[in-house]
Amino acid sequence: MLTDLTIAQAADGLRKKDFSAVELTLAHTTAIEALNGRLNAYITPMPDKALDAATKADAALAVGEAPVLTGIPLGVKDLFCTDGVKTTAASKILANFIPPYESTVTAKLLKNGAIFLGKTNLDEFAMGSANLTSAFGEVENPWHRANDPSPLVPGGSSGGSAAAVAAHLAMGATGTDTGGSIRQPAAYCGIVGLKPTYGRCSRWGTIAFASSLDQAGPMTRTVEDAAIMLGAMAGHDPKDSTSANLPVPDYRAACGRSLKGLRVGIPAEYRASGMSEEILAVWQKGIDMLREAGCEIVDVSLPHTKYGLATYYIIAPAECSSNLARYDGVRFGVRAEGATSLDEMYEKTRHDGFGEEVRRRILVGTYVLSAGYYDAYYLKAQKVRTLIRRDFTEAFEKVDVLLTPTAPTAAFRRDEKPVDPVQMYLNDVFTVPASMAGQPGMSLPIGLDSQGLPLGLQLIGRHFDEETLIAVGSGLEKAAGFTARPDLRAGADA
Repeated sequence: MLTDLTIAQAADGLRKKDFSAVELTLAHTTAIEALNGRLNAYITPMPDKALDAATKADAALAVGEAPVLTGIPLGVKDLFCTDGVKTTAASKILANFIPPYESTVTAKLLKNGAIFLGKTNLDEFAMGSANLTSAFGEVENPWHRANDPSPLVPGGSSGGSAAAVAAHLAMGATGTDTGGSIRQPAAYCGIVGLKPTYGRCSRWGTIAFASSLDQAGPMTRTVEDAAIMLGAMAGHDPKDSTSANLPVPDYRAACGRSLKGLRVGIPAEYRASGMSEEILAVWQKGIDMLREAGCEIVDVSLPHTKYGLATYYIIAPAECSSNLARYDGVRFGVRAEGATSLDEMYEKTRHDGFGEEVRRRILVGTYVLSAGYYDAYYLKAQKVRTLIRRDFTEAFEKVDVLLTPTAPTAAFRRDEKPVDPVQMYLNDVFTVPASMAGQPGMSLPIGLDSQGLPLGLQLIGRHFDEETLIAVGSGLEKAAGFTARPDLRAGADA
């Protein structure tokens, strides 16, 4: 089936005229039509626009010299503004927002010939670890436990993108990662998720959650595909002051590179108490595979890791409370009806427009920034963040890359969601430290647990050294030989 091809295979097939971009796109739009009603991976499918773009892609391919992504159908997380296409951030408050401009990341993908199949679902304003907070309904993970059709969460916040790629409803998709929102859903859905170094991809035109943490990245089924997408997405943008003015390497060339002599760090602090034996076993499997590939395994320490989660849940809500202050019902988005004063209009708009988790984080953020608490919480958290970053800097003086678990568990059932929001936040315990330090990180699937669910490992690299991350990821992917895919018949009648 055309939907089973990787991006690299499809790009090659298009140039050999094995099939057309219209055929490739039609295969995906048909799959979306068949499965999206159940998975809810897309908020806004765009079949007509996609087929129009595919026709133009075929014309470009016929002439030759077409960019690498020409004719490749992708999903776009509904956090990236798309010119003339509804962009909601999965929130009621932006339910009817149609941007008059294109985000830099999506503009770069379009320039490279990509075809957009639609806008993928997410946790509201990217706040969540399970894709249960979207105003447009929960996303279902295409994977299921053996002999159990109960719906599983796909992870969050980029759960719609992860589910779409895993279910072959897109060849790849954009995600954003603030504290693990690319890597954790990639692990839950058995795909590759790459969070680049903070500043590698422009944030311009991406709806903000926490500005010092948010970073766009690719979600694909192979490391090579992630390298292809990142090459198209990355690059300096004068419209984003945090965008790094550095050349973009040929990431794809790093795939298959020899790993002999590379030093791989194993952080002691990631052996958290209560971790499942299966997670520990797959971690050891990854260590053994890299040792076999010629890597030197080195024990390292990241002593401030234990403060990462607490620090993140001070800094991220603080930035969110500032960023989301713009949604007041005055300039754009939904405005509450029936208000008799300006203050009441603000209050009703924000209460009705934001979901429970978003309101919780705004309140926490406003609290830690308020007079009398700024020094006690926010300023102290920023100091701890500096120490977390220093831990990574010191570790990378000894090693080239770090290997850790991506998440403490496999995907869980919706009805197993913790009632306590703090327990839910623990899903990000292994991904948050790299985000706090701005390091690049990648999750890739290594194997299945005893219930038939994918388990992923995380690679963390030096700042702006995504090449080494991709090289090691490519070697690990080859050694793991992960070819399992979800049974999309399972859960169909659940």
